[in-house]
Parts: sequence; C-alpha cells; structure tokens
Amino acid sequence: MLSLADPQIILFYGSAFLVTFVIAIFICVKAITTPHPIIKRYKEEENFFDPKTKTNEPFPSISENPEIDYSIIVPAYDEEKRLPVMLDEAIEFLEKKDCLYEIIIVSDGSKDATVSVAQKYSELHGTNKIRVLDLIENRGKGGAVRLGVQSSRGKYILFADADGATKFRDFLKLEAEMKEKWTENGIVIGSRAHLEDEAIASRSLFRTILMHGFHFLVWLFAVRGVRDTQCGFKLFTRRTAQTLFSIMHVERWAFDVELLYIAQALRIPIREVAVNWTEIDGSKVTPFWSWLQMGRDLFLIWFRYTIGAWSLQRKQHQS
Repeated sequence: MLSLADPQIILFYGSAFLVTFVIAIFICVKAITTPHPIIKRYKEEENFFDPKTKTNEPFPSISENPEIDYSIIVPAYDEEKRLPVMLDEAIEFLEKKDCLYEIIIVSDGSKDATVSVAQKYSELHGTNKIRVLDLIENRGKGGAVRLGVQSSRGKYILFADADGATKFRDFLKLEAEMKEKWTENGIVIGSRAHLEDEAIASRSLFRTILMHGFHFLVWLFAVRGVRDTQCGFKLFTRRTAQTLFSIMHVERWAFDVELLYIAQALRIPIREVAVNWTEIDGSKVTPFWSWLQMGRDLFLIWFRYTIGAWSLQRKQHQS
C-alpha cells in the first residue's frame, strides 16, 4: 500500500498541483487581459499648436493616404538640452535632401522646457515641417512613438531618438535598403551590432553581462535573426507602421522587441543596416532596473501571445 511519503505519491500530487497552477494562471491572464491594446489619447492631444497663427490644428490620422515623403517621430522626455542638437542636424540633412518631410516631436509628459524648445523650431520652420505633440501624461517611449506615428503624414515613417546618437546621414542607408526591397510592407532598422566588440571593451563587466543576458532573453522569448533590437533608428513603410502600432501593447522600453515580434509573426520582412552610433550623456535608461523591467516584459510578450491573451489581429479599443 502506498503511503503519503512514497515518491510516486509526492510526484503525482506535485505534478497535479503544478498543472492546476499553470491552468489557473492561464485562466486569470485570459480573464484580465484585453486582446487588443487600449490606446489612451486625450482630446487635447489630438491637436498641435501653430505658433504663427496661435491656433490649435488637428493632427491627421495614419489611416489617411500619405501627403509627404517622410515623417520623423522623435519621442522626448525632458530633452531640452539634447533635442536642439538632434533637430539641427536632422533639419539640415532633410533640407539638403530636397524632399517633403515632417518632424513630430512627441513630448512624453516632459517636466522641463522640452515643449517650448520644440515650439521654437515649429515657429521657425512652420508647422508643415515641425509639429509638437504634447502628451498630458507620461506614456513611456513606446506609447509616445505610437501616438506620433498615428499622427503622421509620411509615406515612410522613421522614429529616431532625441539624443542624436545615430547621425542622420545614415538615414540614406535605411532608405536605400527599403526602396530596393519593398514598397508596401517592410522594416529597416539601424543596427549597432558591428560596434559590439568596441562597446564590450569600454563597458564594465557587470554591464556586459547584463547586455548578453538581455540578448539571450530576446532570442529565447521574442525575436530571432535580429542582432540589435534596441537601436532608436527604425524605418517603416506606412502600411507596416499602421499595422504594427495598432497591435502593439507594450509602451515602455521593450516596445521595440514587441514590434519586431509582431512583424515576424505576420511575416513582414525586416532588414538590419549598420549605422554609426555614439553614446550621448543624459540617457534615461538605468542599466539594472530598466533591463530587469525589459526582461519581465519579454517573458510577458511571449506568454500572452502564446496563450492567445493578446491578438495579432488589427483592432483597437481607444479612449
């Protein structure tokens, strides 16, 4: 007769408990998770301010046909110091390129003078080229980029970090790859993978371990075949941007990974292009805690899509 101390009994009850626990987690996650993202946008955020006419004008929608060649989305949180350098370089490059463009600076609930700095550029160059989306509350980098993308007019949409770590002349590399390969669906992302050896040489052992750990988690849970998911220099066709950002849930640091995860799941082609990159002082990322949060988000991205709690079909609940 088997006793409660028998290893077979312990194994049976242990396995039953584990299965029950997993099923309970599955049911709870499905019950409390909406399959489509809840995209919050206040009424005041649907307009941009025109400094010349002193009026508020409505942003267009990404669902409309493109009106210009390129939209540049710049998420900015307390970037009053670094933003001017980036904008000066971007505007100089785009003016020489002789194209129709817009730069949308998305202030993500900034507490400094980011909005007033950006508005000076809007007044100088006109709102047809420079627009400011002033978010009432902080959404996170992914949330800020999404609202900027959804307010854009470009046939191609680039999001670029406000620190100017990637020089705008490298935009030509992304553009050439995009136009050579696709016209309707596609993503070309700037990559710093070729700089990895140099970066390891200048980083502490602790930061190097965190970097490799993060890369492993990205490979394990989300995206394979892409060496650098986090470079803030990514170019989308309009159709691809409309699709991905309407599905994306994560609004913090790991949003890049989710975008690429969705793209691979939908078989949207992705290409990496090596870009020049320089680390700029003033980063908002704190290595340990930000990467810990991203590691958690990577698991949740995989888990929620795997169990069907998050949908890969386009539909959104907006408030």
